[in-house]
Amino acid sequence: MEKNSISRRGFIKTGGLALGATLISGKDALAKNYENEAMQVWSCGGLAEAFIPANKRFEERTGSSIAYTGAFAGALGKSLLGSAKTEIFAPRVLKLAQKLKKEGKMLSYKPLCFTKYVVATPKGNPKGISGIADMGKNGVKTVIAPDASPPGGKAAMIILKKAGVEEGAIKNAVKVGDCVQTAVTDLVNGRGDAAVIEKRITELPQFKGKLDQFDIPEKFIPPVPVPFTIGIMKWAKNKAFAETYVNFVLSGEGQRCFEKAGFIPAISDEGQRLIKKYGVTNA
Repeated sequence: MEKNSISRRGFIKTGGLALGATLISGKDALAKNYENEAMQVWSCGGLAEAFIPANKRFEERTGSSIAYTGAFAGALGKSLLGSAKTEIFAPRVLKLAQKLKKEGKMLSYKPLCFTKYVVATPKGNPKGISGIADMGKNGVKTVIAPDASPPGGKAAMIILKKAGVEEGAIKNAVKVGDCVQTAVTDLVNGRGDAAVIEKRITELPQFKGKLDQFDIPEKFIPPVPVPFTIGIMKWAKNKAFAETYVNFVLSGEGQRCFEKAGFIPAISDEGQRLIKKYGVTNA
């Protein structure tokens, strides 16, 4: 089992959450309370590949309806700090959750998952890349997207700089763009040899199975974009239903959707370590 996978111990631990055992048993118990309930859920767009299947499974179990929106968390957060309203919000960047809570708009939040950055190469790794240091070597064709929307572009450039290969990687770039997914397409098609991307990108349907990947030392990873949280907003019409939903997303069943989408689940052993490292405490 991979280090980041949800261990049996982690799954049992999650069973201690309210409704953990009930959710495992099927739709019947929850449908009595929440059938025909509806709720609005917003999240960072990068989480969509995890939330969509998780929401579907929750709807199947409860008979409820989840209206989901995934978009740039900064824009959603700005709107929520203004006049916009939603019932559940799962942002990237811990400070955003903290600010929303401080202003009384988010009632509470919990650790949801963590992202991971990797060096990706075309399948088969034809250039023989072994790690991030190779991105600064002569003859290695890099693909970078420094102008991509945060944190896709900026975080990757910070990683390259911390690793001491930013100058070489820029010099070696065969593609400099403003979209991470376009850059990865160039990588898959063999026009580039290596790129720094989030692991979740490698699990997108159009890229899955078409890339090799190598870990990046944690000391090179900027902390700000790594944690994701999930919180109940003050506009939640049915607080008990909102808590049921959050508990499901944080259960073993819900967290497997995030693991499958390339994230590190909060309930995994690695997730528990990162919760302590980044100070993502329940609040």
